[in-house]
Amino acid sequence: MNISIFGLGYVGCVGAACLAKLGHTVIGVDVNENKVRLINEGKPTIIEEGIAELCAEAHAKGLMSATMDVREAVHATDVSFIVVGTPSSKEGHLNLNYIFAVAKQIGEALAHKLPIINDQSPIGGTLRHIVAIRSTVLPGTNEKVGEIIAEASGLVRGKDFTIVSNPEFLREGTSVKDYFNPPLTLVGADMPEAESVFREIYKGIEAEFICTDIRVAEMMKYVNNTYHALKIVFGNEVGNICKELNIDSHKVMEIFCKDKQLNISPYYFKPGFAYGGSCLPKDMKALKTLAHDHYVDVPVIEAIGESNELQKRRAVQLIMAQGLRKVGILGLSFKSGTDDLRCSPIVDVVESLLGKGFEIRIYDKNVKVSELTGTNKDFIMAKIPHLQHFVTDDLETVCRESDVLVVTNKEKDFAEVLTKYPNKVVVDLVRQWKEVDYEGHYEGLSWGDINANRSAQQSVTKQDFRQTEF
Repeated sequence: MNISIFGLGYVGCVGAACLAKLGHTVIGVDVNENKVRLINEGKPTIIEEGIAELCAEAHAKGLMSATMDVREAVHATDVSFIVVGTPSSKEGHLNLNYIFAVAKQIGEALAHKLPIINDQSPIGGTLRHIVAIRSTVLPGTNEKVGEIIAEASGLVRGKDFTIVSNPEFLREGTSVKDYFNPPLTLVGADMPEAESVFREIYKGIEAEFICTDIRVAEMMKYVNNTYHALKIVFGNEVGNICKELNIDSHKVMEIFCKDKQLNISPYYFKPGFAYGGSCLPKDMKALKTLAHDHYVDVPVIEAIGESNELQKRRAVQLIMAQGLRKVGILGLSFKSGTDDLRCSPIVDVVESLLGKGFEIRIYDKNVKVSELTGTNKDFIMAKIPHLQHFVTDDLETVCRESDVLVVTNKEKDFAEVLTKYPNKVVVDLVRQWKEVDYEGHYEGLSWGDINANRSAQQSVTKQDFRQTEF
């Protein structure tokens, strides 16, 4: 396939050489004359293990060249990658001027490029070009780039050209190895033709190919890198505590990483309600206190509890924003399949709603107050004795007599709530349903609208969740 790459810096140079290695013909484009010269001499523009050999090989085979002429590159290729820099301001905002400038230049070149209508084209149909944003950009950039190209070219997105988002997951120092062995290949596209082309581009790479929504693809690099930063800081804070206790921190974290079932797994990475139970709150506080006792600052660990409290306040605010006073709580224990109320986050939410005058009904078949024994009975009688008056094992009554139904865990009993009780307001704190087609009004706590019939006038306005007090 014929591919042009706009930007011959770190990502662009690696991408050009690796795509040539996969058998594609690549034209690099840059405003820097020296970079263009280096590529045309078969030399890399960066220092990176393995890159010099790839550039020399590509040059010898005639698969890689470079130019400063945008029109030449666009007219000679089917796909253009944008990999120019997106520097950050002091406030953290991205400077997208380079992205937008390249988009305009590509658009102006496309205005004079004939449609590709022959069967031999990898694109097919009447598309003239596919543009792929490889640079790390915030959600919404793809849409803006499409508008710029459309305005500059006079062409129509989705008919004459299309834009995909194809973020990279490369680490400096191992970028060539990472390119050929990525954790996955991610493409955000809104046309099946574009997905087919990119499957062909990356055909030689053995990694799961994921095609998703454009804005999801744009978001992924930020989520990944922020989490990587969090892991480093968390590991360092654990290490600092261990050092004060004369414990080998590397042995601790080595064993930590061996747990692929919980520690390193998708289990806890599902946006939803706050954590609770008898273990997480207690042990997290204990580690924080241990650090404090040894005068070790652990700001990340310190922030975990406050972030968890914020999620509870978000839940309260979301329920209050519905404007209805009769609230049915579906599930009081901290997770399904248990009657454990210790540190259950929904208990704090209920307390807050009661304090604000809401009429509360609670269903939890596992919490049978009259039969409670041991720790749970002691907890209720000592901490929340008044809640026993609101708890029932009659799901029908709670749902029928409540205007707002708040789903707090994934009990199987709740699976048919949307079907059996139409025209209610349902606030889902745990993503009980992945897809929703509901006659009433559905709100998710940490995810967007998945209700095909949701009316626009019922959407919750953005508010400062931090102002809600328990």
